[in-house]
Amino acid sequence: MKFITWTTFLYLAYCGSLFIMQRQILFPRNLVEFPQIPDQKIPGMEKMWIDMPGGKVEAWFIPPVSGREDEPAPAVIFAHGNAELIDYWPEQLRMFSLMGIGVLLVEYPGYGRSQGTPSQHSVTEVFVTAYDILTARKDVDPSRIILIGRSIGGGAICQLAAKRPSAALILMSTFTSIRSFASKYLIPGFLVRDPLDNQTVVSSYSGPVLVVHGKNDETVPYMHGTVLFQAAKHGKMISCDAGHNDCPPDWNTFWNEIEAFLYKSGIIKKLT
Repeated sequence: MKFITWTTFLYLAYCGSLFIMQRQILFPRNLVEFPQIPDQKIPGMEKMWIDMPGGKVEAWFIPPVSGREDEPAPAVIFAHGNAELIDYWPEQLRMFSLMGIGVLLVEYPGYGRSQGTPSQHSVTEVFVTAYDILTARKDVDPSRIILIGRSIGGGAICQLAAKRPSAALILMSTFTSIRSFASKYLIPGFLVRDPLDNQTVVSSYSGPVLVVHGKNDETVPYMHGTVLFQAAKHGKMISCDAGHNDCPPDWNTFWNEIEAFLYKSGIIKKLT
């Protein structure tokens, strides 16, 4: 009897500690290091601050370097992984600029120089506000907004996709939902505070969806990518011989695939 009592007590204590600590695990903002490089000088890049209830949140906009000046351009909204910052991505994503696409990098509350505390609610609020700011720009075509999320960023982007219209959705190394990991930690799903149910969003998304996932992903198993692809009404999947942090393994091939996907989707008018 004592064994059962102590086992129950320890399990409840374990569940309680995970309930309290789960946001620090999901959003390890205090463990993310700033890149050891000088301040990036991307031509035309605009740094802005978004006023939110929890404080100011940083965002960077990189304009396209090609296209007609008198014609609004398509734009990407990008959400990074949980152990990253927007500082990591301007150079990597400059190919979008060469395709005539603007890029908006949105930080998470509490990350980097931004104020606030990250959660599904606060992150969604920031991305919805950033979307509204972006689509109000005269140089951006609101009918050609591309949403891209990597890892935890797929959750942020799917939450945005559920609240605002977009022309395409691209998910890189993304999970079906946070609740799907509950059994791995031996806890009931209802204890998950930020469920980020991507599968439900993808299944109801009317536009084209591109899923990119590593077959050897050790963090978000490949099965998550295949489930998301199968849930999409208009889906395409790129399977990579890669894990989680090295996906895609060949960025040149990746960019060719992205460009072809956006061209087929009617978002860009010609291939570079």
